[in-house]
Amino acid sequence: MSPHPSSYRIEPSPDNVHWGFFDAGLAPVLTIASGDRVTISTVSGTPDLMPSPPLVVPPALPAIHRHVTRKIVPGHICTGPIAVQGAKPGHVLQVDIEAIEPFYDWGYTLVRPLAGALPNDFPEPRAIHSTLDLARKVWRLPWGHDIPLAPFFGVMAVAPPPAWGVISTLPPRHNAGNLDNKELVAGTTLYVPVFVDGGLFSVGDGHGAQGDGEVCVTAVETGLTGTFRLTLRTDMALTWPLAETPTHMITMAFDPDLDDCVVIALRTMLDLVCARTGLDRTQAYMLCSLAADLRVTQVVNGNKGVHVMLAKRYLQRA
Repeated sequence: MSPHPSSYRIEPSPDNVHWGFFDAGLAPVLTIASGDRVTISTVSGTPDLMPSPPLVVPPALPAIHRHVTRKIVPGHICTGPIAVQGAKPGHVLQVDIEAIEPFYDWGYTLVRPLAGALPNDFPEPRAIHSTLDLARKVWRLPWGHDIPLAPFFGVMAVAPPPAWGVISTLPPRHNAGNLDNKELVAGTTLYVPVFVDGGLFSVGDGHGAQGDGEVCVTAVETGLTGTFRLTLRTDMALTWPLAETPTHMITMAFDPDLDDCVVIALRTMLDLVCARTGLDRTQAYMLCSLAADLRVTQVVNGNKGVHVMLAKRYLQRA
């Protein structure tokens, strides 16, 4: 770790984003030392989803629409990637999410045929725009409801293994990606296994608010600015992404079968409980039945998601 951490900023631009895909062969837009901070702004939305005045579209977004030709749509516009010096396959990247702020004052929500939790129920596409009342910290929906502002990044990822080639950003995988986990707000930490030299961290898919499940495929899709501290961890090993809030540990799993997600996320939590507390596996299983919350993260990204949350007070040795 750098003895004197530096701070950097990356703005979205045609040269600083990749649209709809992850690729181990992408060149980093920035290389930092372990422990450095980077503030990253993100954008979201295709040209047909842009709002009308007085809502303001940041100039970076139409520039990206015009000039980025290598893309997979539907897919997420991700800012990055960022390389961390010394990161190697088998290491873990610790992503401390220090702050998240709105990057613009509107967001869209979209329903489209053959997508979402009810793919056959809505034969016509429909989109709405919500407006941000920053003073009140709410989103105003077109029909009048106010939804509390609760920003988080739907996509945080490292590069996939080189053997995977170019992959869509839509399904979450072992390299994280489209987690859509609303618990990953400012003040939380995400841990992701590293698969390539440098790690190659990217972020996108800003969400202004979302319910567990993200059932219509979209949240309040918006632009966000986040400040992240990226730290290389050589003292831990992971198979799946792991998260930590000030009060809870969160295990995660992604699979087309929701039942398989439950099995993977729960087994990973049992591993964590046993390692930290000295309890045997049966005791850990009982503890999770009494104290852990098993939640459906999202059901709309191809690979569905489940996360298990356990208060950190239960992870102390008795």
